[in-house]
Amino acid sequence: MADKEEQETMTSYKLFLRVISKRRTWACLFLVVYAILLSSSWNSLNSIVNWYGDNHQTSSGLPALYASVLLGAVFGVLSMAAALFIAVPAIVVIWISVVVSMAFAGKSRKRVVIEGRKVTKEIAGFVFRVLLKEGNFVALLCALLAYFVFFNSYSSSS
Repeated sequence: MADKEEQETMTSYKLFLRVISKRRTWACLFLVVYAILLSSSWNSLNSIVNWYGDNHQTSSGLPALYASVLLGAVFGVLSMAAALFIAVPAIVVIWISVVVSMAFAGKSRKRVVIEGRKVTKEIAGFVFRVLLKEGNFVALLCALLAYFVFFNSYSSSS
């Protein structure tokens, strides 16, 4: 009886590993996380759009600029959070691989700890820089798109 349960557990574990190793799975997981983050911040996005709706009658295009910058910032932060959530398992695997490789290379435990700390700092810095670049790109893209949408709606309503 225990052997059958063990075999079923092993089969489901193998199926899980096969599914999780696909690139499609990670892309879908990224989209799901992004959708969850977006839906959880829907109230703040809605309040930005409502604020613009109340203030777009001014003579300048500044409310459109303010609203588009806020929307871009929200989407940039959301994309960075979603990317970080998805990147953490890969970062941990890379870190473990590097530390294990150093241990197999014959370095002493003390040296592996010192080098592991250096590698951790380098990996964290690199990931932070990449996330910042991608988040800024998404923020800029969303801000430009929102500005043109808001400014066109402002121009057509005047």
